[in-house]
Amino acid sequence: MKLAEALALRSDATKRVEQLRTRIVANARYQEGETPAEDAVELLAEAGSTMDELESLIRRINRTNSATPLGSGTMTDALARRDVLRLRHSVLTAAADAAAGRAQGMGRQLRSELRYLAALPVAELRARADRVAVELRGVDVDIQRTNWEADLLD
Repeated sequence: MKLAEALALRSDATKRVEQLRTRIVANARYQEGETPAEDAVELLAEAGSTMDELESLIRRINRTNSATPLGSGTMTDALARRDVLRLRHSVLTAAADAAAGRAQGMGRQLRSELRYLAALPVAELRARADRVAVELRGVDVDIQRTNWEADLLD
């Protein structure tokens, strides 16, 4: 099985556990004289086995990520780089938006109102965010390519 397939299975299992959790909570109590729509005990058992499968998948994915070379490091290094690039891009765009007054709503309506001045260079922040976005896309493409090339370890 390829790493990308395991990642898809992990996503499905995570969603399945969340759906089961919702169904368990909905059927955990019922009114006397009524019958619950589903057996909460069976749902709980199904959630337990799904979580066991999920744990096994996560372990194998993590083992594969730490052993798979990518660029000058491993897949784990690339994933950390991608996470930080996403965070960096988010901070830069939020700072540029705030400095540009996007969150302020309406600007001045009268000349007698005080003006707001940008404490940060908006154009420079947007240019930096664009450079980070380009790097982020490159790292993400490398990760996706490697996901389809790498075999999942046991």
